[in-house]
Formats: sequence, structure tokens, C-alpha cells
Amino acid sequence: MRLVLFHTGGTLMMRGDALQPLAPDVYTRDLVSELPILRKIADIESRILFNLDSSDLQPHHWVALAEAVHGALEAKGDDGAPRYGGVVVVHGTDTMAYTASALAFLLPGLDRAVILTGSQRPLADVRTDARANLVDACHLATMPIPEVGICFDSRLLRGCRATKLDAWGMTAFGSPSCAPLVELGVGVRVGPHVLASRPVAPFDGRIEPRVLVVRTFPGLDPSLLLGALGSGVRGLVIEAFGAGNVPRLENSLIPVIEAARAIDVPVVIASQSPRGVVELGRYEGGSAAARAGAIGAADMTPEAALTKLMITLGRAGDGGRVVAAREAFSASLAGEMD
Repeated sequence: MRLVLFHTGGTLMMRGDALQPLAPDVYTRDLVSELPILRKIADIESRILFNLDSSDLQPHHWVALAEAVHGALEAKGDDGAPRYGGVVVVHGTDTMAYTASALAFLLPGLDRAVILTGSQRPLADVRTDARANLVDACHLATMPIPEVGICFDSRLLRGCRATKLDAWGMTAFGSPSCAPLVELGVGVRVGPHVLASRPVAPFDGRIEPRVLVVRTFPGLDPSLLLGALGSGVRGLVIEAFGAGNVPRLENSLIPVIEAARAIDVPVVIASQSPRGVVELGRYEGGSAAARAGAIGAADMTPEAALTKLMITLGRAGDGGRVVAAREAFSASLAGEMD
């Protein structure tokens, strides 16, 4: 089997020591030469897309990566069969969950695995986690797992259900509301909830980056959000309390939601609780938000809610944004919510 590996940057290939901060290195090393064991897994073709700290990645980088992955999935060999059996993406951990979520929505049709991985320590370090993560990711990419996933510390998480939970430990990512797709131990345990294969669809890279995410907190001044609406925001994600509760008395956010709806700016309510499920009818604050026009994000992560809204708005164009968002968030498109 042949795999394609896209490099986008991240700690895995960085340089640095105790005297200087980690920074992207000149990419001169061949990962397969660094890890010859990879040759036992598959014939791996490497491509460099970017070499950036993932904190510097922007939505246009997601689109470029998704387009490259889509092209690889459509590529044919001399015999007319798919050229690649799977895709691996090396990526920094800081924004990996955002990229994985964006890829899940930009690539709604998948018939092969797209596996993101990275590391907490550079590949050149003696005590690195990069070697195991790369080996695991390449192995998983050969398996019939037609999803965008994050492979880290012997687990494969659904990309649009994952979030970074730890900047120190080797288990950097968690998926509080969705069990791992695969657990790697002495054997390989594949979960029953892996999505079925879907035909690869034509690529659509439209995306609207003018979306704002705001975490609700006691004392949040709604005039700040009203000002953002006036500055050209096209969509708003509010990370609310618990089950989707927002202030409705002092510093009420209800007028913000009403003002947004009046100018066709969708407001999506996600929960700031890692295991939270938005139920807008459960408390008065959530009920008032729903009446004002807010859209619940169920148990989606903030990363998934943000990227889903960006891509939905990009495809909706300048009209009917609230209607398009309400329709998109009423159903799970890539396993992002139950």
C-alpha cells in the first residue's frame, strides 16, 4: 500500500533547547529515513505543504490542506486504482483540533483514513513521543477507517470531537463526548462507531473566516458583542454555561442575539463544559436565547462549532446565513455531535 504524508509543521520537526524556544526548523530530514520502520508499514510519499508553528495557521491553510488531501484521494495509479490507500498529516498540537474539525467538514465524503498526528517533543529528542505517534498514524492510515482522526498516545480520536487538554503530558488530546475510534495496545481495538465509507465528493473550499467565538463569563459586557456585530462579524459562537445558559437579567446577552438575527448573523450556542450538551429549553437563559434566534450546538466542541459555522457561511454566501446555519446545525455531518 502507498500512503501520502503531508507536512505542515509543528513540534515534531522543530529545533530548540533549554536556552532557546522551539521554532520551525529548515525541513531537510526525510521522515522515512529518520524512521526506517515506516517502510514496513507502507510505501510513503512525503510532501511539504507548510512548515509553521500551528499557532500561525489560518483558515486559508485549512483550505489548502483539504484541497491537497482531496487531490490525493482522487489520484489514480497507472492501473486506474486509487494511488494512495490513506493520508497522514504531520501537524502542530496547538491548533490540530481546529484543523481536524475543518478537514472533517471540508471533506464530507471519505472512503479512506485521513490521520493527523504530531508530538509534544521534537523527533530529534531522545525522549520524544514523535516516533510512536508517526508509526501509529501510518499504521492506522492503512486501515479501513474513513474518517478524519487525531492519532496521539496510542489512540485515534474522531477529529471533529477532539480537543487539546494537556500541554505537558503525552496524552495531549481528549474526546470527552466520544469514545476513541481506535485504541492501540498489544492488539488493535476498533470502535463500533467508526463512520461508514462515503464517496469522495467534489471539493468546495469556500469558507467565511469572519466568525467570532466568545466565552460567557460573569460581567461580560454585551456592548462589546454589539460592537463586534457592527464591525462586520458574519457569525458568532457563544460558549455558554452548562446546558447553554446565558445571562438574561443584568448584562443580558439576549439583545445581542436579537440584534444578530436582525442582520442575518447566526448565533450558535456551545457549552464551555467539556462534557456539556446544549439544551436551550432547560433553563430560562437558554430558552430566552432560543426565542431570540440562537442555534444550539448539542455536544459539539467549540472547535467543531467554529469550523462548521465558518464553512457553512462560506457556502451560504451573503444571503440566508441564519437559515443555512440552522439547517447545518440540525444534523451531524461528520459525526461531530450525537
